[in-house]
Amino acid sequence: MDTRRAHPEGHPGQPELTWVSHAWRYAVCLLFSALVWSNVAAVEWRDVRGFFVVELALGAASFVLVHFRRRAPVRIALLVAGVSAFSGLASGPATLAAVSVATRRQFREVVLVGVVNFLAAQTWTTIAPIQGDDYLITTLVNLAVNAGIMGWGLYIGSRRELLWSLRSRAERAELEQELRLSQARTVERTRIAGEMHDVLAHRITQVSMQAGALAFRDDLDGDRLREGLGQIQRQANDALHELRDVLGVLREDDPSPPTARPQPTYDDIAALVDEARTLGLDVDYTDTVDTATPVPAATGRTVYRIVQEGITNARKHAPGARVTIRSTGDPGSGITVVVSNPLGERRSAAPGAGLGLVGLRERAELRGGRLHQRAEGSSFVLEAWLPWSA
Repeated sequence: MDTRRAHPEGHPGQPELTWVSHAWRYAVCLLFSALVWSNVAAVEWRDVRGFFVVELALGAASFVLVHFRRRAPVRIALLVAGVSAFSGLASGPATLAAVSVATRRQFREVVLVGVVNFLAAQTWTTIAPIQGDDYLITTLVNLAVNAGIMGWGLYIGSRRELLWSLRSRAERAELEQELRLSQARTVERTRIAGEMHDVLAHRITQVSMQAGALAFRDDLDGDRLREGLGQIQRQANDALHELRDVLGVLREDDPSPPTARPQPTYDDIAALVDEARTLGLDVDYTDTVDTATPVPAATGRTVYRIVQEGITNARKHAPGARVTIRSTGDPGSGITVVVSNPLGERRSAAPGAGLGLVGLRERAELRGGRLHQRAEGSSFVLEAWLPWSA
């Protein structure tokens, strides 16, 4: 990602000029021009008054031109340098324009403007009525002054670029930190959503089906009705407890005392199947996994969620159908779990978002495994494989 920002004035790192910035620059230019012109101003006024007026007019024009130096740095610098060849008052604006070009740190521009300024200074010192002028000394002074001016401009440009680079890096680091935080929040929300779906979909489906069954039964006496309502209440309470458990586990940085119960493991699958049977679901469960080595917690929890989602889907889409669950594997080959049930012609009234299998597939892939769903004849098959050490 390119973090370089184009400055409003057209060059990275250049500061925006306020009226104060303009004022002190013009003040320095005026002081420099006055020092240069003061050597000849009195002589010109006395002996060459026409040249005095020309220098004054050209100097004033150069102060106007230098104001637009950032719009066309090189052209303005060359133009003001040309004016300074005939006006000592233009030496200040010419210096400012030359420094402005040098801050851009373009070798050809620096050499071109530096040479033109040197030639302009040589021209003015030649035609101006300077008393006691020594050509060699004047040349060396002009060369040293112009080299110093361009060197100062290069230093300012280098410092500006360094500060701009550091500021850009800091801004980029801050932006990247914000992006990382945003991604972390998104990942955490996705985890919470997946866990909440896996936990609640199973319980809420049971509550919905039991409530629906009671609604259609008009032959129940008071005791059996209360028993059914008690089961619904227990399922709702379990859903609330498991929701609290999920939030407690996911929010590991919560300073409050832990209240979450242990997350399900592979050994809890049998209890899950037994619970489904007690609620009227016909489940054929076969477990041939070699558990001489305990199934890792993360792998076992993922397998548990897959079986749980398979049971929930069977209740939703094929109520009353027989559910077959096969679990095989060992530490060398990983764990394969297959959940199948006949394709139902009628569905329960429990709503579904259709996201459970998507979340399970992502969960399995994050663990290095895979999950597939397919129709085999008149049966729906959910098959997953997970490495033992996911």
